Amino acid sequence: MTLPETFHDLHRGDRPLLLPNAWDFASGAALVRAGFPAVGTTSLGVAAAAGKTDATGDARDETLALARNLARLPVPVTVDIEGGFSTRVADVAELATELASYGIAGLNLEDGRSDGTLAPLDHQTTVIAAVKRAAPQLFLNARTDTFWLAGGAPDMDETLRRVRAFADAGADGVFVPGIAADDDVRAVVEAVDRPLNVLFMPGKTGIARLTELGVRRVSTGSLLFRKALEAAVASALDVTGAGAGAPAFSYGDVQALVSR
Repeated sequence: MTLPETFHDLHRGDRPLLLPNAWDFASGAALVRAGFPAVGTTSLGVAAAAGKTDATGDARDETLALARNLARLPVPVTVDIEGGFSTRVADVAELATELASYGIAGLNLEDGRSDGTLAPLDHQTTVIAAVKRAAPQLFLNARTDTFWLAGGAPDMDETLRRVRAFADAGADGVFVPGIAADDDVRAVVEAVDRPLNVLFMPGKTGIARLTELGVRRVSTGSLLFRKALEAAVASALDVTGAGAGAPAFSYGDVQALVSR
């Protein structure tokens, strides 16, 4: 069985695929050694580790370099390519082909833009279709940021419109980061015949309940990277003997660290 086929099958188990997100080879290898059957990447972690901000399209080279390394792992790997690092359809399709040539099993493609808007739906579906034509073996996880960018007031109608359109364009799965309420999750599950991926949010999304609702994949996103930063700072403070606790790092905190 090839890696892409294995990765597809991992979305059909009795429980959702818990996908931890790595930011370098060592973190990916450590997650594999811990027993996870697949590994993803976190775009925030990859960008921030290179001194760059997330979701701006600046970390293409770092993402490809990490993908080549992670392809050495003995489990399927899926790569977060933000919005594709280009607005040109042909460029994104070419990127997908390159990732597939490394042995990468899947990719994550989002419709959110750095200016806080969503990509036009017709453009996004054209990109999805082009990626599937160029690299049909990849598991294309199509992400919509309708919840992520909504500031607490997501448009459920637009969410459903987008995930349905992504599925019709050929996406293998749909991803709605920020979705948590039972009724919202259930509505997306019922709207498309594709695996739903949600973002794990401590205190909001329990795996048991997500399983009951029909979620097929749960990603940790940037959580592990941010916790690693916190642990590193805490360890350094311990050495000083100051006894001060390390601050927690939010997504915005990390972006602020590397913003120029």
